[in-house]
Amino acid sequence: MSETLEPALPSALDQKAERLMRRLCDADLKVATAESCTGDLLASLLTDIEGAGRAFDRGFVTYDEKAKQELLGLTPQMTERNGAVTSAVARAMAEGALQNSRADIALSVTGFAAPAGEGQEEGLVHFGCARRSKDTILREEHFGAIGRSPVRIKALRVLLEMLERVLDQPSI
Repeated sequence: MSETLEPALPSALDQKAERLMRRLCDADLKVATAESCTGDLLASLLTDIEGAGRAFDRGFVTYDEKAKQELLGLTPQMTERNGAVTSAVARAMAEGALQNSRADIALSVTGFAAPAGEGQEEGLVHFGCARRSKDTILREEHFGAIGRSPVRIKALRVLLEMLERVLDQPSI
């Protein structure tokens, strides 16, 4: 079980993270994260599991568009043309995290966890999961105006589901 985030997180979420990190360790795989709206919650959850640290490579907290460009290789045109909360950006974040790490799998998240500007949907979150030599998996969720913390917790749940899905795929 994680220590720092528990009991703030639902125990089922914490237990799932632990199971997945153990699976990564058993498979000798590493994961990296690229987080925006969750602000490093996923990396914190995954690195808080005792004995599973060897399965985590690094985390990128790229809340700002410039950070996405500098750390993950997104072009200014991508975020200017598409906005920072799109499936294209989630894909580029996951693939950029993979390219800029020694990880085998990278998870990304970008979204509006709290009230956003006009024309921006509160609770809209885009996710990406990239694995070397595999197609990147994307997901979009509309959590609604449920509040910042609940959106972030739901986003963690989706990210763990995506990690599980990619681990369940054959590696060939």
